[in-house]
Amino acid sequence: MTTAATPKVNLLDFDRQGLRDFFVQIGEKPYRAEQVMKWIYHDLEDNFENMTDVGKALRAKLTEVCYIGAPKTLLDKVATDGTHKWLLGMDSGNAIETVYIPEPTRGTLCVSSQIGCALNCQFCSTGAQGFNRNLSTAEIIGQVWVAAKYLGNVTHQNRRITNVVMMGMGEPLANFENVLKAMKLMRDDLGFGLAAKRVTLSTAGMVPLIDQLSDAIDVSLAVSLHAANDDLRTELMPINKRYPLAELLAACQRWVARKPRTSITFEYTLMKGINDQPEHVRQLIKLMRKLPTCKVNLIPFNPFPGTQFKRSDANDIHQFQTQLLNAGVLTMLRRTRGDDIDAACGQLAGQVADRTRRSADIKKRQEEGASHAV
Repeated sequence: MTTAATPKVNLLDFDRQGLRDFFVQIGEKPYRAEQVMKWIYHDLEDNFENMTDVGKALRAKLTEVCYIGAPKTLLDKVATDGTHKWLLGMDSGNAIETVYIPEPTRGTLCVSSQIGCALNCQFCSTGAQGFNRNLSTAEIIGQVWVAAKYLGNVTHQNRRITNVVMMGMGEPLANFENVLKAMKLMRDDLGFGLAAKRVTLSTAGMVPLIDQLSDAIDVSLAVSLHAANDDLRTELMPINKRYPLAELLAACQRWVARKPRTSITFEYTLMKGINDQPEHVRQLIKLMRKLPTCKVNLIPFNPFPGTQFKRSDANDIHQFQTQLLNAGVLTMLRRTRGDDIDAACGQLAGQVADRTRRSADIKKRQEEGASHAV
């Protein structure tokens, strides 16, 4: 009788404490975990044989019971502005997208947390793809590992990746435990060593988990707002029906009270005739007065195939920003990056084996609309 071999463990699935526990389980001293962790994240090494300060017997044992497995790159594209997008293979024909945005003083990596997204925000290409599953910790931190390896990033020395934003495919708080472990690795000195203000999680507003996140880790928070009245926000973002603006703002106020030296960024995608009118800016100003230390990040809508929305006119965007600034609301206008390779905000789609039938329903409606137009 033969017994099935125990599957090897991917070390990218462990934060520091998890890795220490794993080394104890295999009969090794916990400090060995930190030795290996430095090789993984500082030297970006995935071959145990190259870990020269690890004993030969331990290297052999590690080769037998575990591995260091980052996602496989299926495709990489570079935009005319230097933005880089990787398509990374998952299981069962799924793939996710990760984007690197270089700027003169920093380099920002946009990381995905799910294959697709279950929230169905109307203006987001990811939502139109439907949803398959959460990513593992290894698949999340593995995106940073792949980008760091490609870019020649060296932790604490040559920082090509200075900021990580959990703003790629998926709702990060819906995959709380795996995202939390991955962010711990981003922040850990033996991981990628990023400061709290340089790791940002963006949420559509899962209120109870905002409070949990505040207790669990020091990172920056961004909230996808996109409308400052409940009726419109519910239309654009169905999650608002479960967690309306009053509850979301209360959670944000609790976050600021617990972390007085931090701010929250409210993301507001401007769509022509939808949320860019004078009454919308007045509503946003009223809302922001409840969080005077926080800021607004205006995002011109980035089109994707099949969308009904259009980008606001440049003059309307300017007027919207000017009114916010005149009201004393700290406001930034996000410059569109990487739209020629569909790497801009709201455009990430990847390849999703949709379990929700949402993508099929959207495609059917598009086809029916096209036939009616003919």
